[in-house]
Amino acid sequence: MKGPIGMIRRAPKRTALMLLFIVAVVAGVAVWPSFAGHRGPPQKDMAIDAATRKTVVDTLIADLDTYYVFPDKAKQFGDYLRSRQHSGAYDSVTSAEKFADLLTSDLQSVGKDGHLEVRYGEDGFPELGKDGKPSLESQAQDLADEKRHNYGIESVGRLQCNIGYLELKAFAEPERVKDRFAAAMTLLGDTRALIIDLRRNHGGEPESVALLASYLFDTRTHLNDIYYRETDRTTPMWTSDTVDGPRYGSARKVYLVTSNDTFSAGEDFSYALKNLKRATLVGETTGGGAHPGEPRRLAEHFAAFVPSGRSISPITHTDWEGVGVSPDIQASAKNALDVAHMQALKDAQAVEKDPEIKAVLTECVDELK
Repeated sequence: MKGPIGMIRRAPKRTALMLLFIVAVVAGVAVWPSFAGHRGPPQKDMAIDAATRKTVVDTLIADLDTYYVFPDKAKQFGDYLRSRQHSGAYDSVTSAEKFADLLTSDLQSVGKDGHLEVRYGEDGFPELGKDGKPSLESQAQDLADEKRHNYGIESVGRLQCNIGYLELKAFAEPERVKDRFAAAMTLLGDTRALIIDLRRNHGGEPESVALLASYLFDTRTHLNDIYYRETDRTTPMWTSDTVDGPRYGSARKVYLVTSNDTFSAGEDFSYALKNLKRATLVGETTGGGAHPGEPRRLAEHFAAFVPSGRSISPITHTDWEGVGVSPDIQASAKNALDVAHMQALKDAQAVEKDPEIKAVLTECVDELK
């Protein structure tokens, strides 16, 4: 795949988007935040001059023209940035942080795209090698950060009356997370129903979205397609014929807990399972970011995340960009898990034929109330 979904996100209203761990780190070089919106520790601002401002704007326009998923929109972005540059709108901006924020604001004023953002990094952003990849040191740091976040798996457990619970904060690299998905699904294998908590899930790899979804279907299923402008190709995303752990299967109910901060790959998973009627969504409408891409270095201390692809559902023939994924059952993010748990118990209660088990489920519902 060209790049992860949700590596960076603008956060005008929210500041809790996680990083898809770390994309570029070298000694003395700033991390590139890929849980968008999460700014990390405070940075020391720096003064910038006219030459730096010109380099950043010129490179940003060129990258948008080359990579942004919609060429016509890329031209609009470029024309507006150029007009702002020529009018002197940036001439008085000497703060690096304010310049990055201003460029982001200008881009969003032309066309709102939750992934499109300019960032300032106090320690700088590394140049990629001749092969177009981060240095070995960067990759090692990336792996270390993924380990520190347990590859996005926050919690695996069992709620009252044998309802499975999986909290997932990111969809990490498939090769790195596949064994952990298998372990999680083994622990959850005998639960009555499954709740997957995506309230703090802000991005990741589309292949890992498909990998986790593979545990929830009995047969190979078409989830989504992703079109990339740079290659002019569409990659179909299907569940896998085989998985490393026990399949949960299609018979048991699955509930997804969402919030306004659920973003990108978290939305990809939600959108596919909702459209396929495989899961019941409980919570808030998600953030609305459906354009995957990758970070682009603009200058030593500036980089932009440029969306280069778009998701296409085989069912709706569109995506959730700008509108989010709406829940089947609305609830505040704070209460959504309790609401989902209650719904799972009621649904189980409604179909249970064993009077003793039904009585236990009734007790659980009463206690949860």
